[in-house]
Amino acid sequence: MTLNIVGYAVPEAANKAIAAEWNKTPAGKGVKFQTSYGASGDQSRAVVAGLKADYVHFSVSSDVTRLVDAGLVEKDWNAGPNKGIVSSSVVVLAVRKGNPKNIKGWDDLIKPGIGIVTPNPASSGAARWNALAAWGHIASNGGTDAQATEYLTKLFANVVSLPNSGRDATTAFLGGTGDVLLAYENEAILARQSGEQLDWVLPDTTILIENPGAVLKNANPKAKEWLDFVLSKDGQRQFALKGFRPIIDGVDTKGVEGAVDPNDPFPTPKKLLTVEKDFTSWSALSKKFFDEKEGIVVKIIAASGKAK
Repeated sequence: MTLNIVGYAVPEAANKAIAAEWNKTPAGKGVKFQTSYGASGDQSRAVVAGLKADYVHFSVSSDVTRLVDAGLVEKDWNAGPNKGIVSSSVVVLAVRKGNPKNIKGWDDLIKPGIGIVTPNPASSGAARWNALAAWGHIASNGGTDAQATEYLTKLFANVVSLPNSGRDATTAFLGGTGDVLLAYENEAILARQSGEQLDWVLPDTTILIENPGAVLKNANPKAKEWLDFVLSKDGQRQFALKGFRPIIDGVDTKGVEGAVDPNDPFPTPKKLLTVEKDFTSWSALSKKFFDEKEGIVVKIIAASGKAK
């Protein structure tokens, strides 16, 4: 039998590793996978339009909500102890090897002559996480909305590339575009695992990236067993080995190649923002920041003239 997995671009390697482990268990024996990976928002819309999926793994919860609204996923998909989240990471500032521009944190990104690569929030979940982390650098440290808007405006003025997905942004940066890549920590670790040369800075203020996974209403019953394995210590260990921060306690995180310190790969940020604590909810922040007409970030990008 075959399970159809539809995901955002970044966790493909991790899901492949988890699948290989699951295939060794009685529950996963003989199960094959048909997969599709791309920009999170685009993938979510594709499932609504008919792309076959038993299990989805998206960057942001609002992309699962779209499937709930379309009647494809149960309303209580996020009722469990993990609240629908299957993988997590944080936003980091990836830089050229040796950090030639001496980037130490968010304030350095708005200096003249710094070229930034970040994906486009119209299609990419990673882009939304990046924008929220940048906003939080001001808003959670005593700044007003007006000051945070001003900071984001300066940040996007320095953006030199707005690729479609988090993975496309990494590819553009590794190809020589820009001085700084706003990235998932796991993308930076995976790039190093793939032999790429880059460094990164964990800024003092960043955001906990929480990626949702859900089984569709009409999915093969095996999909639930797959999700159970994804959430197990064995599944989360495979995520960790590919640079994701485990979402449950007790997972072995030693030996993560590509990390700054492979045996302490996930340092604790000084200030870690969360959607729930600092932005209320995905529905609230989607409206405030990413609404197609009124969203603060959408307006800033439109005014910058950077969006295609």
